[in-house]
Amino acid sequence: MEELVRTLREGGYSCVIRNGGVLRTFSQRGVADLYDLLVQDAQFLRGAWVADKVVGKAAVALMILGGVERLHTGVISTPALDLAAGSGLEVAFDEQVPHIINRAHDGWCPLERLCYDAATAGECLGRIEGFILRMKPEARMQGVDAMR
Repeated sequence: MEELVRTLREGGYSCVIRNGGVLRTFSQRGVADLYDLLVQDAQFLRGAWVADKVVGKAAVALMILGGVERLHTGVISTPALDLAAGSGLEVAFDEQVPHIINRAHDGWCPLERLCYDAATAGECLGRIEGFILRMKPEARMQGVDAMR
């Protein structure tokens, strides 16, 4: 895990994921990379280790649904930790915050707010899909329904 965290910080990536001998780096904003992986290459997430800068409830939901084994993050929200509890996702973090803030630093992250009262990762997924479709209408939803 130390290598993943070092790669994350030194490379300026948003997320670094290792599965077996394969290490992949990502730099899209928010949960876009995790969502794309879940939809297009879910097998890569199964059993993977993830290093991420900031993790909210939506990101944890995607990791749970993808079968991620371990996560290390700089910042994690309390709702994300609550969802991860008992899920099998092993979580390590540097700082816990009540909620993730938006990029303008003047309110909640939109996905953190959308997923706040969701009881399960599956319930979060529907909300994440709706958000992504509004933000990126060309997003394809192939294969996601089968995971519910």
